[in-house]
Amino acid sequence: MTDISNLRLYLLRAMYLLMAVGLGITIWPEILVGGDISHMGSVVESMLGALALMSLWGLRYPVRMLPILLFELAWKIIWVVAFALEPWLRGELDPAHQETLFACLMGVVLVPIVVPWGHVLRQYIKSPGDRWSSKGTAAQQALPADAASPRD
Repeated sequence: MTDISNLRLYLLRAMYLLMAVGLGITIWPEILVGGDISHMGSVVESMLGALALMSLWGLRYPVRMLPILLFELAWKIIWVVAFALEPWLRGELDPAHQETLFACLMGVVLVPIVVPWGHVLRQYIKSPGDRWSSKGTAAQQALPADAASPRD
C-alpha cells in the first residue's frame, strides 16, 4: 500500500463518505419506512442500502474496499449507456431519469479521479489470480513437502 499517497487515501475516504451519506439520506429512509414498492425496486433499494453500509468500511480500509468503487463505477456507466443516453439525446428523459442521470454522471466523473488506477492495474489485472483448488500448482506439487508451504 506504500504506492498510494496520503492524498489519494483521503480522496478515497471522501468518496466513500459521499457514497455513504448520499445513499444514507436517499435510500435508507425508504428502506426503514418500507411501503409499496415494485419487486425490482425493492431489490435495487436493498443493494444500494448494502452499498451504503459497505462504503462505511471504505473509511477505515480505503484500498481494500476498492472493489466497491469499481462496482459503483461499473453500474453507473452501464445505466447511463444502456438506459439514459439514447432518451437523453432524443430529449425524452423525464425528470426522475434526469435526476438519476445527474447522480450517475457525478459518479462516472468522480470515481475515476479518486481511484488509484496504477494499484488497480497491478493488483486486479496484472497479478496472478488466486488458485482454484487446495492442491496448488504443478510447480508446487513438484517441490519436496517441506519446501512447498501453503500460500495465504
